[in-house]
Amino acid sequence: MQTKQIIQSLIDNKIVSISLDKPFRFASGILSPVYTDFRLTISIPDLRKMIADGLAEIIKANYPDATVIGGVATAGIPHAAWVAERLNLPMVYVRAKPKDHGAGKQIEGRISKDDHVVLIDDLISTGGSVLGAVKAVRKAGYKVEGVASIYTYGFKDADKNFADANTQLHSLLSYAQMIKQGHDEKQFTDAQYKKLSTWHKAPWDWTKNEEKVNG
Repeated sequence: MQTKQIIQSLIDNKIVSISLDKPFRFASGILSPVYTDFRLTISIPDLRKMIADGLAEIIKANYPDATVIGGVATAGIPHAAWVAERLNLPMVYVRAKPKDHGAGKQIEGRISKDDHVVLIDDLISTGGSVLGAVKAVRKAGYKVEGVASIYTYGFKDADKNFADANTQLHSLLSYAQMIKQGHDEKQFTDAQYKKLSTWHKAPWDWTKNEEKVNG
């Protein structure tokens, strides 16, 4: 699996942004000194191909019973399409909420009660969005084998949320891998690496301290 090449491409293409002085805020409320915009990957053919190949390998290894690939709206949809093509499997996608018009669907595409769905998302922080999609698929009466993502921050909150939802998660890349490779290849300084590591161990504590410092 080409994880090192993928991480290097993320750095080279400035998909990974570091901002220690003005941290980014996630949807969960966490402040972060690093932001990764995986939506940019769809515009880079070589990178998106490596990602699709890697996700396909993960699904074959960990979800051999998968019969349908599901994209989580919106960022997971294009990657799900490429992976479904590689695996020669049907694809569906899951909206954040049901449509407020027409048939009112939340799951788009053809699926049956006997199918086993693997959901694909780009990034996992606390897991709220993709687990919402998991819940929607199960509520509709379908089986979810698990989730495959391009990237995970590896937060303990996410581990707990996936365990509570009785859902497997397998990711192509992790935050820890990314910052270590960035440091090893001198993309990040020693000081940056230390701060990035400190944040990762306790992101909520780091957020509270940053909010105090910046008023």
